[in-house]
Amino acid sequence: MTDRNWTEAVLAALAKAHPDAKPELDFSNPFELLIATMLSAQCTDKQVNRVTPALFRDHPNAASVAAMTEDELIGYIRPCGFFNTKAKHILSACRDIVDRFGGEVPSGREELQSLAGVGRKTANVVLSNAFGTPAIAVDTHVFRVSNRIGLASASTVEKTEQQLMENIPEDKWSIAHHWLIFHGRRVCSSQRPKCANCTLKGLCKYYSENKRD
Repeated sequence: MTDRNWTEAVLAALAKAHPDAKPELDFSNPFELLIATMLSAQCTDKQVNRVTPALFRDHPNAASVAAMTEDELIGYIRPCGFFNTKAKHILSACRDIVDRFGGEVPSGREELQSLAGVGRKTANVVLSNAFGTPAIAVDTHVFRVSNRIGLASASTVEKTEQQLMENIPEDKWSIAHHWLIFHGRRVCSSQRPKCANCTLKGLCKYYSENKRD
């Protein structure tokens, strides 16, 4: 089996295993996705989804959030953890969106990453899911699963993203991101991966090398 055929087989197996793979943060526009993604750092998507409805109901755009005080914003986002830092970043980002981008979340990578608290991973999430731009956001699940399976062989997030972009067809970057996240959450966990029940074990480098049953 060639590398390309192997990659296609892995992607097909992931697609079959997780046909419901999709963004798990609730959002209806780029602004909501940006804020939700910033809140999701060191916090579960489920917890973020509990917090954002009230925030977005009362403050539905960047201008409204930018007008808040830090304490007011913390009142909404406290359950997400690291609320002091997140509040500072969100307020700064929203003020820049208002002052520099006419109140609309920018659709370019450089512009997104110029906002406080927005790194490459967050920018990739927004580009992919809000603007339909092909991108692979490498979080802990994507990093772990892609390197275990063999889609990447890298020691850093940056190198993993680059290798995934080289190995996966561009038109599958965005959905592959979700397949890998779902696989990491449901099957390929950090401490005790469910290798015996994994439909990818016949293709997986980690399984082959460790012969887990």
